[in-house]
Amino acid sequence: MKPELPSVYAPVLTPFKPDLSCNTPRFIEHCRWIVDQGAGLAIFGTNSEAASLSLRKKRQLLDDVVQAGIPARTLMPGVGACSLEETVELARAAVDAGAPSVLVLPPFFYKPVSTEGLARHYGHLIEAIGSDRLSIVLYHIPQFTGVPITIELIETLRRRYPANISGVKDSSGDRDTLNRYLEVGNGFKVFPASEILLGETIERGAAGCISATANVNAKAMVEAAAASAKHGAAVAFAPVGPVRALFQQFPMIQAMKIMMARHTGDATWRTVRPPLMELDQQTEQKFIAACTEIGFRPWTVVREYA
Repeated sequence: MKPELPSVYAPVLTPFKPDLSCNTPRFIEHCRWIVDQGAGLAIFGTNSEAASLSLRKKRQLLDDVVQAGIPARTLMPGVGACSLEETVELARAAVDAGAPSVLVLPPFFYKPVSTEGLARHYGHLIEAIGSDRLSIVLYHIPQFTGVPITIELIETLRRRYPANISGVKDSSGDRDTLNRYLEVGNGFKVFPASEILLGETIERGAAGCISATANVNAKAMVEAAAASAKHGAAVAFAPVGPVRALFQQFPMIQAMKIMMARHTGDATWRTVRPPLMELDQQTEQKFIAACTEIGFRPWTVVREYA
């Protein structure tokens, strides 16, 4: 039986030093903080700046997380790359570490590609690992990859590899696509990339969300997911929607890193790797003023339920 997955995952921010090397102690500290709030860790996600990290560094950070005693059951590492060999290597490391699932982008350089071509890519990954413990959450983010995860691809992969294809993360923001994913059924797990969309779909079977703002608001999001069965999704998710809406008005990675810099007192949290750039002072002040206006801080419990 597959283990129960957390209802909320954070694509964990990667803290960098001024020389752009990874700040591993800060990374571990941040992972532990998120887990302590009840959320899971989608390390090496889009908001982790994973595309700017080498395979060797990802392998090292995965080992560091596990060796730090953070439970492997909380992990959903992003392992997808254009290179099949790199995808296999990181996926194998994640499975060996005990991660219940992995998040896998499609290979995204060559376009257009056929459904069969994508199915063969994922098939080679699954066959190379050769284990039912490999549980794949497909990653649909076509605005970045240009390669959609179609219903046809999902059906093909589930027919060929029913033990390994467990769900999809939908970062498209397109509600029609999200609705089609929710209709797949038969245990297929759907993770919207926003708590707002989770609030709209949790009563229709969405498994949870893999959301950037879980880096700074995990506790409130986990509590909203848990409270939705008793209070209804509209009531439960009402407090977290404004936070997500605020962060979406700014470059998300930079805004979250500003919040973590203020929360921890470590100004190096602001550092991003090129081609990203830190927010200018005027934009940062505007962001902080917006957070102050709604009374948001990462350590604030937004709502208590009776």
